[in-house]
Amino acid sequence: MIQVAINGYGTIGKRVADAVRAQPDMEVVGVAKTRPNFEAETAVDKGYPLYAAIEDRIPLFDDADIELAGTVDELVAAADVVVDACPSGIGADNVSMYREHDTPALLQGGEDADAADVSFNARANFDETTGADVARVVSCNTTGLSRLVAPLQEEYGIEKVRATLVRRGGDPAQTGRGPINDILPNPVSLPSHHGPDVNTIFPDLAIDTLGLKVPATLMHTHSVNVELESTPDAGEVRELLESQSRTFVIDEHMAIDGAGKLKEYAQDVGRPRADIWENCIWGESITMEGNDLYLFQAIHQESDVVPENVDAVRAILGESDAADSIETTNEALGMGL
Repeated sequence: MIQVAINGYGTIGKRVADAVRAQPDMEVVGVAKTRPNFEAETAVDKGYPLYAAIEDRIPLFDDADIELAGTVDELVAAADVVVDACPSGIGADNVSMYREHDTPALLQGGEDADAADVSFNARANFDETTGADVARVVSCNTTGLSRLVAPLQEEYGIEKVRATLVRRGGDPAQTGRGPINDILPNPVSLPSHHGPDVNTIFPDLAIDTLGLKVPATLMHTHSVNVELESTPDAGEVRELLESQSRTFVIDEHMAIDGAGKLKEYAQDVGRPRADIWENCIWGESITMEGNDLYLFQAIHQESDVVPENVDAVRAILGESDAADSIETTNEALGMGL
């Protein structure tokens, strides 16, 4: 069994821990927290050994009557691989600790690409991560765009991608985030960081991205135009996207007209935390005008990178190929809406 450590048990870390626990070839050796909050308590309740990410704060856990298994250094030393799910910027600072223990590590998309040896997307460049010391699982939006680009590039070729990303202001639990009542170009200067980030997966792809931030917490929504090298009809493109295991093409009869209903659907079908690991593409939006493809997709920012982290564990250790890992991960999580 692959021994996986989770450093940072917040929005992403707790989801990755549960996903790792569900895998037939992995187990969670422990999780690390900086402070004793409700997530620290639930980690212990779930049976995850809890480690202190900051040694000076051990007395805070004692005061809260939360049992610790040790320090994060001890956790890293005991693991085969570390998934770093700490806040942006902290993961890059942690790299020296991982290298000191000679433990391969996975960073998240909030870190700069140059903090890692390679950026990772399971559908696009699984094999490039094998043997790396540090890999970076790209952000939720970059993951969503990469999953879309990969099959289109393989099947039709791509001249240019143009995407406008309407981004949620914050996650449901991020009470300090905004805007409260505004719509912000974010950033005002072009392009947004998402296009260059996609280029860490597809170096030769021509892509322009623009970003907006809106007062919502549900999901990101992308308006995408892909200029293809060939001219399939919309039905062919839809069939291609329906054949992908991590793209959910929303059928018209479902009457799902927005992110709110998507989240309610996820709740109704029993998804943990109402998570949606797949790209959600409105089938009715898939349109071809000449060789220009247009569509809308929604990306659940809290969860779409979770299966990618699981696959990246196998990739960095050389434990599987892409197809087998994706199939194993999907089956263990019960993916497929």
